[in-house]
Amino acid sequence: MWTIVIIVVAVVVLAAVALTMRTMTRRRHLREQFGPEYERAVQTGQSRGAAERDLKAREERHQSLEIRPLPSAVRDRYTRDWASVQEHFVDSPDQALGEADRLVTTLMSERGYPTENFQQQERDLSVEHARTLDHYRIAHEINGRVGTRDTTTEELRSAMVHYRALFEELLHDGTDPADEERH
Repeated sequence: MWTIVIIVVAVVVLAAVALTMRTMTRRRHLREQFGPEYERAVQTGQSRGAAERDLKAREERHQSLEIRPLPSAVRDRYTRDWASVQEHFVDSPDQALGEADRLVTTLMSERGYPTENFQQQERDLSVEHARTLDHYRIAHEINGRVGTRDTTTEELRSAMVHYRALFEELLHDGTDPADEERH
């Protein structure tokens, strides 16, 4: 009788340890994958578990997308387009910011990201580009205020810098541009 109780207790303890280890492993993976986006999701979510389920759902959706790298000729065209947008900033910062937003959205689409709405763009980008996602959020927020008295030239310049951070990462598919030049 005592032997059965001891065996049952041992099985329950082992199951609890295995479950804890699995949870810790999943949590570590999500933290590494999403970086600062993990903490943001936990802080804005209902619970840590709900946030982790949401992040896992983002990963699963991302796996179903056909994200593709860009051929070098297309990257070169986007680089020229970005230079043109930056040149427009000098004479028309408001317009240039809108152009930057459209160029980033077009680049996302060409890479294979759906671009139907900003919230979904955030979710999809968070899987591979979590470390630059705040740049996109800030630029998008400032762009949304363009044309009001609430934006300064310095904010517009800052938004361009933020757009560029995501633009560069999307353009080079997470690779270092210097590495590409050496090959």
